[in-house]
Order: sequence, then structure tokens, then C-alpha cells
Amino acid sequence: MTDPGSTGHSTVTAPADDVPGADGTRPRRGADVLVDALVAGGVDTLFGVPGDTGVAFYDALYHRAEDVRHVLARDERHAGAMADAYARSGNRVGAVEVSSGGGTTYVVGGLGDAYASGVPVLLLTSDIHTRSRGTGALTEIDQTALFSAVTKWTRVAESAAEIPSLLHEALHTAVSGRPAPVALIIPENVLDEPAEGITAVPGVPTLPAVRATAEPSAVTRAADVLSRAGRPTLLVGSGVHVSEAWDVLAELADALGAAVATTIHGKGALPDSSDWSLGVVGNNGGQPGANAAVRDADAVLLVGTRANATDTNSWTGPSRDPHGGAAVIQIDIDADRAGRNFPDAIRLVGDAATVLGRLLAHITPVGADVRAERRARVAAARAQAADSLTGAPVTATATATATATATATDGQVPPADVVRTVNSVLGDGTLVVADPGTPTPNVAAFWRQTRAARSVLIPRGHGPMGYAIPAAVGVAMAHPGREVVSFTADGSFAMACGELETAVRLRLPIVYLQFTNHSLGWIKMLQHLYTGRRYFGVDPGTIDAVGVARACGMRAHRVRSLPDLTRRLRSFHEDGGPLYLDIEVPHLIDHTPPVPAWDTGRAGTGERPVY
Repeated sequence: MTDPGSTGHSTVTAPADDVPGADGTRPRRGADVLVDALVAGGVDTLFGVPGDTGVAFYDALYHRAEDVRHVLARDERHAGAMADAYARSGNRVGAVEVSSGGGTTYVVGGLGDAYASGVPVLLLTSDIHTRSRGTGALTEIDQTALFSAVTKWTRVAESAAEIPSLLHEALHTAVSGRPAPVALIIPENVLDEPAEGITAVPGVPTLPAVRATAEPSAVTRAADVLSRAGRPTLLVGSGVHVSEAWDVLAELADALGAAVATTIHGKGALPDSSDWSLGVVGNNGGQPGANAAVRDADAVLLVGTRANATDTNSWTGPSRDPHGGAAVIQIDIDADRAGRNFPDAIRLVGDAATVLGRLLAHITPVGADVRAERRARVAAARAQAADSLTGAPVTATATATATATATATDGQVPPADVVRTVNSVLGDGTLVVADPGTPTPNVAAFWRQTRAARSVLIPRGHGPMGYAIPAAVGVAMAHPGREVVSFTADGSFAMACGELETAVRLRLPIVYLQFTNHSLGWIKMLQHLYTGRRYFGVDPGTIDAVGVARACGMRAHRVRSLPDLTRRLRSFHEDGGPLYLDIEVPHLIDHTPPVPAWDTGRAGTGERPVY
């Protein structure tokens, strides 16, 4: 990684003689053109870490600090996660800047989940001087090849004159079709190049870029299938959030009397309080009633979801078998993805809100008696989930309440109870980020929302550990003043704890809750279930998270009971400012979270799930 060479303070006053030029004006360079292009494209927040090849760009940012807010991260991977979360929660393009060499290799790790999850991120990188290409120069690397796996568009600006049009193209490509990261690479000599008379190309991208509709005959066929179905079910993902299709989704569900289940990325597409909401499905946080409803449906409408093995509970709901009994319809903005996993599906290629609206206009609404019967069926499925998702110990038969009480006496608190308590104290309008491992299934299953919104972010494209700590910064920057909850774990903390200083420096209203079980718990659980309890490489030493957080200037405490947690959360709500709470939780081996495949694994009758 390149040396930041910066204190992070924004109050340093430049000396009076730093403005070059005999006439007292500063000559315009490619770096200034780049900043102008960012402003013209609506980019007002930029996450990044400076390096040698980007010095001219940072000088240009210095002179435009009122127009572009720069957020200094402590690591390029984390800067990428910040931009990702900023984009997801704000439904707009996030922007990240890094320099050549280590900066570029680090940021790839921060873009992998954004690419897999369909998040529009603009990556700006500086590069070595064009004269140094091929010489083995310090930090030289083929950036185009490097970014090919995590971007859908990558270009190199070979002159300052190319910057405006390329930046405009990058921003609009990021939001076109299936959103994804894009990269613009600018050599340092292009940033230094004189650039008088070069102007920006105006145009702020919108998401979605185009409200495309599906082929009319396919819409008619799909509407007929849904209208005739006796057990229609909708399985929705993040595409509903990107399209802001919440209202039309609710209308269609009510007209059809259709149950609505969500993937983890789709959580919040329908309020949990809705009569038609089943909650999250799949093999990570999936609820039994929801999984059963999708499995037993005779028609399943997939909306804005990859519908992969995890989302479909290992291809059981719906089944990939064309003779499995369910007709499958899939709405996706990307023609290549619509029907990819279900080749016999009716493919509706277009914007989620637009296509759902077309379906609503063509379906035959069910009568009141049928709607009441189906509503009762959904309620029964939800009750099954409520009865099953106790978070009980692996060998326990006690009730959830008894379990929680017994566990709390030895200083451990069940993660499900932590999530429910935070939900109750801070309210379901709180913005939430969760790391992989213990946080994911517990937040997916137990955090409830009473309004439709993308207020819960869980990175399920790749499931990168260490995401939630920096991502919370991105969410807070996208929603100034709103409280943010970041559920992390001790393994993820070790990867990302440097960004606690960033949260302190920016005085962000984030409460971090760490689930501590003193291991790489998820992998250890897999070894417990599927490799004969041969634990290897999963038990690192314990880090004093409270001490580290305090060293970063953050208030931090250990929490050993739910009353103590409630008191700390209320203090956070009243006082604001970042807070870190370390909570000892039972190990997954002793207190299994809602992961359906692990139920059969515990009984010794199941194989490791295929992702």
C-alpha cells in the first residue's frame, strides 16, 4: 500500500506562496478537469487514500473542498467498502480513489462484493507516468487487467482532453443495465497536463438509468400464470430497492393474494408487518415457513434477484427441476441473468417497478374469500418461523426464553436477543450494516421493519469479512445525522479496526456491536459439522477490542447482559457520537443460528451445502 503522507486533518491552511503563476492564478491541469467532471456528474463525496501518483489530484481537491467532500480512509479496501455502502444506501453512484501499485491491489478486495451485488461504484485510479510504462517502475501494474474481474467498464485517459467524456461515460455506464463498478485510470502526467479550455460534460446519472419494460407477450403470459396459480409466491431481491418498486410490489402481492419472501439483499422490500410478508428465505437466515412457502408454491415470481443456491435453499424453492411443479417467472434488468438459473422460466427483461406495474395491469385480482384464505396461509407460515427460529442451543429442548436466561448468567448473550434489543431500543428506522458470520443470519432473521426501505445492508455478493466497520462510515455519510448500527464480529474486527479512527474523526453516529466468540466461528462450525470436528486454522488469539476502540478515541465497553446493552444503547441515542460495544456470545457450535442446512448437518444426515 502506498504511504498516505497525510495527517487526515482538514484545517491546515496552505501557505500564501503556494499558488504558482506570474499573474497570481493557478494554471489549470488535468487534475482540475477531473474534479470539474466529478462535480458536473453529481459526485460530491469521494472516499480514498492518497499516494504518489495522485498528488496532483489531491491538490486539485484541496482547491475544491467545498464542492467535493473527501473522506480519508485508513485502507483502500475499506475505502471501497465505504463507497459501496454509500451507493447501496443512497441508491446512487459511490466514488472511491486510490493510487497505483498497492492502492490498486488493495481496492480490488473492496469492489468484489459491489460487482457481485450489482452496486454502482466509480473507481478513480492514478497511474505511473506514461513514459515509465514497461520499465518496471515502482508501483507499475496492468490496472486494466487487474480490475477486469470487479468492473464492467475500464478505460485509461491518455490525455486531459479525454477526461470529461470518459468520466461522463463511466458514471452513466455504472447505472445502466445491471449496476456495477466502473474504473477510470489516469496516469500522473495526464493529471499534471496543462488543460486550459477543457470543460466538463454535464449530466448526473440516475438509478435506474432507464425504466425499460418487458416484451408485452411475455408479460401477458406471466400474468396469466400468476392469475391461475393457487399458491403464487414472490421471491424478491435488491432489484426492488434499486428500482424503488416497493409500492407496486405491495399492490401486486395484495391483488394476487401472494406471499412475498425476500433474499438477504431484498430484505425490507416489503415491511415485515405486511400481511403478505414471509421474511427472508434461503440457507442463511432463511425462515422455515418462508422456505416451505416458496418450495410448495405452484408459481414463483423472481424479482431482481440472482436466485442462486443460497437464495433458493439449495435449489429447493423454487426447484430447478422443470418437473418440480412450480412455474417460474423472472424479472431482471439484465437479459443475460433473466432465466439463467431457471432456463424454463418466463423471462421478463426490464426495470422491476415498470414490469411489476405491467403485470399488475394484466393480472386478474383474486376475490375477497380467496385473499382471506391466502392471508391466513401466510400468517401460519410466519408463525412457523416464529416458533422455529429460537436460536436455541444445538442440544437444547428448552424454550428460547429459558435459553437466553441460562446463557446470560455466564456473561454471554445470544445474538438473536442482541439484534431484537437493538431493534426495540433504537427503532426499525435505524440504518443497519452486518458482517458475514454470526451477524448475517441473526440480522436477516430477527431484525424487523415496519416500512419498506433498503435500511439493512448485508454483503452477500462475496460475503467479505471486515465489511461492516468501514461500510457503516459510508452509510453515515450518505445519510447525515441518522443513527447507524454496525453488527460485526471479532474476526471481522481484526481486519478492519483501523476505520474506527475514521468514525471518530468524522464524529459519526455509529454504534458498533461486536459478537465475540474467540474464533473464526463460521468456518469452525463447518469443520464441526462436515470434517469430523477437526478444527484447524480457526482459533486466533483474542484481541482487546474495547482497548483498541478506546485507543482510536472511541467510547467502548464490554456488555454482559441485555439490561446493560439497553442502557448503553439509550446513552448512545441521547449522546450521539461513535460507540463500540463488545458482546460475548455463545459459539455457533453451542447455539446454532438460523441456517437451515445446519439442522440436517447437526443430525448427521446432511452434506455441506452447495453455494
